[in-house]
Amino acid sequence: MIGVPFSRLLAGVAVVALMCAAGPAAAETMSSALARAYRNNPDINQQRAAVRARDETVPAAKAGWLPKASLQGQSGHQANEITGYPGSNGRHSSNPSQAGATLSQTLFDGNRTANGVSQAESTVLAQREALRQQELATLQSGATAYMDVLRDTAVLGLKRSNIKVLQVQLQQTQDRFNVGEVTRTDVAQAESALAGARADFASAQSNLETSIASFRRQIGVDPKNLSPAQPVERLLPKSVQAAIGVGLDEHPAITGALHQVDAAESAVKVAEGALLPTLGVQGTVSRSLDTSGTPGYNVNTASVVGTLNIPIYQGGQEYAAVRQAKEQLGQARLAVDSQRIAVRGGISSSWGQLQASKAAIVAYQAAVKAAEVALNGVREEAKVGQRTTLDVLNAQQTLLNARVQLVSAQHDRVVTSYTVLAQIGRLSAETLGLDAPAYDPADHYERTKNRFIGLTAADGG
Repeated sequence: MIGVPFSRLLAGVAVVALMCAAGPAAAETMSSALARAYRNNPDINQQRAAVRARDETVPAAKAGWLPKASLQGQSGHQANEITGYPGSNGRHSSNPSQAGATLSQTLFDGNRTANGVSQAESTVLAQREALRQQELATLQSGATAYMDVLRDTAVLGLKRSNIKVLQVQLQQTQDRFNVGEVTRTDVAQAESALAGARADFASAQSNLETSIASFRRQIGVDPKNLSPAQPVERLLPKSVQAAIGVGLDEHPAITGALHQVDAAESAVKVAEGALLPTLGVQGTVSRSLDTSGTPGYNVNTASVVGTLNIPIYQGGQEYAAVRQAKEQLGQARLAVDSQRIAVRGGISSSWGQLQASKAAIVAYQAAVKAAEVALNGVREEAKVGQRTTLDVLNAQQTLLNARVQLVSAQHDRVVTSYTVLAQIGRLSAETLGLDAPAYDPADHYERTKNRFIGLTAADGG
């Protein structure tokens, strides 16, 4: 473990206990695993569907500009009985029918349609930022799951090796007890250490199974033959101040909140439009006829009517709606401030963790080297009776702990580098150069924004 380059540190034991696969398999890399997640993760795909659904609100809002047409028709039988009128007494029946068409067009609606379209477009942009946030969250979780499997596999290998060492130690102690060099206490100490190591191994197996399940959930397949992973520090700004500046400009939580402010401003204008006059025109044509055997009638009618509605007072509902929209606008603006605080705090925290993990690697590499030297010295001293069996066991445990901590620190460095990249809003398939076709939500939007007829939903592909 001493002096091994970072990119190879987890390689040795990581492959041994990872998965039992039949036959050789191509190595899985961090990039290929994240590309799988980007293509197939259900959380990302459902957010893509949510964006496509939100796109439909734009043509729905534009419907206020378009004419509305309808057909009407009715037909039936009518029977009348007349009495008390000379010459008209008797029963009469008819089969009246009527058919007509109506075409209406709004000319002015207080700009509610225009502002409604602006509101819909802003919510579409906000939904795209929610998709971007889901993508970076999924990629971050995928990177964490990948490194968790590598770490827990490496730890499992260390725990297995420790059992073998302790088995040899127990046998040696038993041999020395048989010839009277040590006491029964020394044998019991060696047996206790071996039993504890087996318990630790079982716990490590459980941790690995949990990490494998998380990998399967995030990536979509079982982990097989994972390659070591590198941190993505080359993609990060040079300082925490620069990282905070990038995050405040680019993080999707902030940009999405700003789009929600735009939508809330349009919502206020939509509510205020209810206080303005509306002007429209309606044309109607109809034909009425009687198909009974008696002399009937045929009436053709056509009309064009202009309508003007000037609201005076409607019980105060419009005013309450305007006040509510203004409060919601204030809430949206406060949400932006809240997101900025959260992003700033997240960047500062993850940046500190990244620096701490880098320092920890150096410290634990030194600790491993020192523990190896100490263990060798204690073993030699024990051979001449200057050290007890317990001293040897303690030295062995110290070395094991240092190696496990070193593996964990290497894991943390990679994970926190991805975390920082996510916190500044730049963890994406494009930034990582993943071999996966980029999903562009604008493609579906362009096909949908002026689509005013049709029942088939686009799949976004």
